[in-house]
Amino acid sequence: MSDSQDRDETTSGSTTPGSTTPGSTGPGRRPRNRALARLRRDERPAQPDHAIPEELEDHDLGLSEDLPRIVRKQEQALGRRRLLALGGVGALGATGFLAACSSDDSTSSSASSSGSASSSSSDRPEPPDGGGGPGGDGGGDAAQGDSSVEVADGEIPEETAGPYPGDGSNGANVLSESGIVRSDITSSFGDASATAEGVPVTVRMKIYDLSGDDVELLEGAAVYLWHCDAQGNYSMYSEGITEENYLRGVQVADSDGYVEFTSIFPGCYAGRWPHMHFEIYADEDSATSYTNKMRTSQLAIPQAICEEVYGVVDGYDDSVANLANISLDSDNVFSDGYSLQMANVTGSVDEGYTIKLNVPI
Repeated sequence: MSDSQDRDETTSGSTTPGSTTPGSTGPGRRPRNRALARLRRDERPAQPDHAIPEELEDHDLGLSEDLPRIVRKQEQALGRRRLLALGGVGALGATGFLAACSSDDSTSSSASSSGSASSSSSDRPEPPDGGGGPGGDGGGDAAQGDSSVEVADGEIPEETAGPYPGDGSNGANVLSESGIVRSDITSSFGDASATAEGVPVTVRMKIYDLSGDDVELLEGAAVYLWHCDAQGNYSMYSEGITEENYLRGVQVADSDGYVEFTSIFPGCYAGRWPHMHFEIYADEDSATSYTNKMRTSQLAIPQAICEEVYGVVDGYDDSVANLANISLDSDNVFSDGYSLQMANVTGSVDEGYTIKLNVPI
């Protein structure tokens, strides 16, 4: 991100604080909310056309057959890092990025958005001003993206941690507490015991190191993930749940670069597109304070999946109207490009969802 960007999370209206109780059960179902029907297709964020290599036009076997061969050919000519810089998700699409990174997650969700192409920090427009979110005002400097972080082409963008990071940057630091390293983040730990209600999700991220000439798996890197609950509130900060710490946790990347969390589908609060926050640390020992982080970013969730959840599940009622009043192009974080941050999501309300994201740094 550019040095001039001050990205606090916005509130265009207040959210109704949601209370959670210990040992709460899964989400209830209700009839599909008719408010979703009022979301006219032409009001949804436009999806840009992406450049497709001319070589594809000479074949009729589809991207799944052609892209791996094209990636290998361009890799030989350009080197893998340069290939990601030129293509990444912006030019070749999510499938191209997965092939370039040799990921085994080759099946993409039809609900995943291709997104607008992410540009280098110097080309990105100034985002709209904002402040706050559910439960309070903005977090000052703690809610701004770190302008000192250098982000190369093809890397996940540096984003604001928002006003509710819980990493010590604006007060409370959950990273220093015993028990934060955990895969299941649906419940609080330590002296707290509440469980967040919502549609179950598995968040699977694969961490890559692009610092050299080759793309390498970042085994041993620690990922701190946090997000709001179904009502759009954040543990440790929002009214009624300041003593809770659910929906926050740290995992360490395995030999394949993967981290995995069990959580719930986040709500949509006023002024922000549905998202999750994360910070990358060199290792578990470093993941004790924001001062050690290597990257801060956010993942976006596809619109079709959000509508599917918010329209039929109890507890997400406010999310229907909030989603109708925001778009990826008006969001103060994703409006300058989100192609590298748009998650691949599969699953259903009944079975739960899997949210996947490749994270090159």
